Amino acid sequence: MSIGKNIAKFRKRKKMTQEEFGKTIGVTNQAVSKWESEVSLPDVMLLPKIADKLEVSLDDLYGIHDSHEPVSSVHEEQSPKSGMESLRELYRIGVGPSSSHTMGPEKICRIFYSQHRTADRYKVVLYGSLALTGRGHGTDKAIQKVFGDKAEIVFDTQHQTIEFPNTMDLYAYYGENHQMKRAYSLGGGAISFDTVHPQKSTPYKLTSFYQISEYVKNHNMRIFDYVRECEGEEIFLYLQKVWQQMKAAIKEGTEREGYLQGGLGVERKARFLLKSRHIGETDVIRENRLISVYAFATSEQNADGETIVTAPTCGSCGVVPAVLFFMQQKHHFTDKQICNALATGGIIGNLIKTNASISGAECGCQAEIGSACAMAAALAELYELDLEQIEYAAEIAIEHHLGLTCDPVKGLVQIPCIERNAVAAMRAINAVSLSNFLATTRNVSFDTIANTMYETGKDIHHGYRETGINGLAKFYVQNDPNRIDDAIKI
Repeated sequence: MSIGKNIAKFRKRKKMTQEEFGKTIGVTNQAVSKWESEVSLPDVMLLPKIADKLEVSLDDLYGIHDSHEPVSSVHEEQSPKSGMESLRELYRIGVGPSSSHTMGPEKICRIFYSQHRTADRYKVVLYGSLALTGRGHGTDKAIQKVFGDKAEIVFDTQHQTIEFPNTMDLYAYYGENHQMKRAYSLGGGAISFDTVHPQKSTPYKLTSFYQISEYVKNHNMRIFDYVRECEGEEIFLYLQKVWQQMKAAIKEGTEREGYLQGGLGVERKARFLLKSRHIGETDVIRENRLISVYAFATSEQNADGETIVTAPTCGSCGVVPAVLFFMQQKHHFTDKQICNALATGGIIGNLIKTNASISGAECGCQAEIGSACAMAAALAELYELDLEQIEYAAEIAIEHHLGLTCDPVKGLVQIPCIERNAVAAMRAINAVSLSNFLATTRNVSFDTIANTMYETGKDIHHGYRETGINGLAKFYVQNDPNRIDDAIKI
């Protein structure tokens, strides 16, 4: 059972109302109600006090009856949050510019087409963010790649009361008859048919940083050891492929010149930055420039529809590679050490994906760039920092992206997306630096900040959640009306 359900069970066993129990631990009855209904989670710092007042152990709260049980059996129920997917589902090798708007829809269309190969014609209706920014993100091209000229594509920008922002309906017509299927592009390339909460294979049964940290401490592990235990050695063979593709994207991105596709007139900058030198350039300025080069290189490859790795999305694909590549160049970390860091960062990303969101359409850019920055903060693993320091670095990274909006100009993953990758890469390194000294003084847990990010994202006006309606997407058009001819009119 979940923590919230266990709190409710043990509270009722003590014959206390939500209000009575809330008073004993210093919170409102509304807070208790939210925990028990799984709207939110209690702060990890409160858990010992909750357990004490309910006269149970922390393991009882988490539903872990024996800390030495195999990892596969520590949770009883199978629910959307009963486990986490493989890191293969987080680090996806594919083409840009958007995991949610191109990779996901193309996969949906291929599955639908395989079921209806003999149809006379097809229609795909796009809703929400797919409708509003699909042209800029290349959603129509992804669909046409599968159906060719046999598909009608409808960008329905009027129906915003949908269950999930990246929603699409697919129709296969057989003469006078047709068959329809609703599908969702969930972010990071993940998809689902009929339901936003599909059943998943979940090799990871622990679903909070607190649970994972307690487990690895009890078993004298590091986080990447936990990854190996859950997924086997094969996952590290896959992470080697991931790392090779990340390096390839950086190499190719630093060799390319010219303008990015889409008609926005954005010139590639990675190669220029690599060749340039700041007047009186110090070591610090040089290092920041190189980190930016690597982030720009990957992000520009993504914007041009080239092959990249989602980390955790296409729009944020430049952050993790930039940080790890720079550190490997500077300190000569081995590929094995890099893969260990990727595994640790993958757990961070997976926790966000499971308990919050990595979708810009759902929670704004904080869910993409903020999550990528937190994953890159697993750089702490390269320096073999302790669990407190790893957690604090990831928490800092998320905390200081809270509220970041997703406002891509013309729906393209270019302005401000590319620069945000570079800034987040540098911020990740700063987060690790702070955590090295201040981890013991932290007041906020990673689990709390992930939950905070999710609730913040839900509160952000939909115009700032990958719709291209508000923010920079709006004012760039207003200030430069001649630059974009097909701007969305509000």
